[in-house]
Amino acid sequence: MDHLLNLVRRHKAGDPAGIHSVCSAHPLVLEAAVATAIERGLPVLIEATSNQVNQYGGYTGMTPAAFRDFVYGIADRAGFARERVLLGGDHLGPNAWQHEPAEAAMAKAEVLIGQYVTAGFRKIHLDCSMSCAGDPVPLPDAVVAGRAAQLCAVAERAWRAAGGEAPVYVVGTEVPVPGGAHEDLATLSVTTPASAAATIAAHRTAFAAAGLDAVWPRVIALVVQPGVEFDHHKVIDYVPANAAALSRFIEDEPTLVYEAHSTDYQTPANLAALVRDHFAILKVGPGLTFALRETLWALADIEDEMFGDGSDFKNAVLEVMRAEPEYWRKYYVHGEGDAQRTRFDQQYSLSDRIRYYWPHPAVQEAQARLLAQLERTPPPLTLLSQYLPVQYEAVRAGCLQNRPAELLKEGVARVLRQYMDACAARGVTKELETCS
Repeated sequence: MDHLLNLVRRHKAGDPAGIHSVCSAHPLVLEAAVATAIERGLPVLIEATSNQVNQYGGYTGMTPAAFRDFVYGIADRAGFARERVLLGGDHLGPNAWQHEPAEAAMAKAEVLIGQYVTAGFRKIHLDCSMSCAGDPVPLPDAVVAGRAAQLCAVAERAWRAAGGEAPVYVVGTEVPVPGGAHEDLATLSVTTPASAAATIAAHRTAFAAAGLDAVWPRVIALVVQPGVEFDHHKVIDYVPANAAALSRFIEDEPTLVYEAHSTDYQTPANLAALVRDHFAILKVGPGLTFALRETLWALADIEDEMFGDGSDFKNAVLEVMRAEPEYWRKYYVHGEGDAQRTRFDQQYSLSDRIRYYWPHPAVQEAQARLLAQLERTPPPLTLLSQYLPVQYEAVRAGCLQNRPAELLKEGVARVLRQYMDACAARGVTKELETCS
């Protein structure tokens, strides 16, 4: 992960650069990520989470090695060199097994970490912040750090056996819930400098106790709460003044920047301000699949306008969600009989639980029908202007093909470009100027 180490060195030297991390397993999202990386001549950082990809398959059905091959296949088809694909593991620890006693959960986490590193993942987020069965809530910093050091030792052994670049690590105890908040939010408390200092000290002590002093310079980032989050229908925006003390604190740490989670739906100006304030790694996931869903819904509306009786794509997706509520039931909790509100949240919640249903065979079949219909008969400009005005402008400018798959990827790409502009520290550019 020399690229990330060099990025941190540049940032610490006063160049306010950063990198965005794509946290998704959707093939069209990843194709858009690779395409925008090619546009800008940059590498792409793609991360899998412990719930999404693990030794048992996770909710994607993929092990770390299978996810690596899946991503490399997308890169190969685009003509994008594999060495420019940076693979990371997010929330790696006992998260998926926190209902089990700590010893059992950590044993599974060790296997998880080993498989990620062996498969070539070299950006490793050591996340042991969650309490397991029988643990106190919350866990003391020393326990979190001790477990992180335990997993780091496993990662180092796996790297030495596998070879290649040395892993880099991300630590932190104030870790936002993956995928956004479950409840309605009003405000957020920003991590205090004292809390950040305590977290760093606990991890340094734990690494030293585990004989990992030499590894510490490869700990590149600390996860903290800068005051950004989203719930179902609201975004908590970044306020630089609220994080000013936290921003100044990290300037005295020679090898560390911050990693910001849940940056989805922040404005371009907020993203640029985060990078400027040393939140140099910006994680984005649901915001990308939300943009994909917006575009799919628009294409479904276009199909209805053109043909009347088409793939019935929206209803096909919502019927699968109704029949298999595992991924949304605990998130969208409404009173008995409030089916309309539930249906609304299933489609439009910023937490984007619908993203878990895109791989479902019935959904894939309906999506294939939708895209095939619009491939045979492309949407007229009038309907593109009505339902997909950004893509309409790009088609009119001659830098986007009027084909459904390209329209979909452009819906995601316009979000990715906002992150790339922020991380390049050159401000917000007009979207059409980056379209190629």
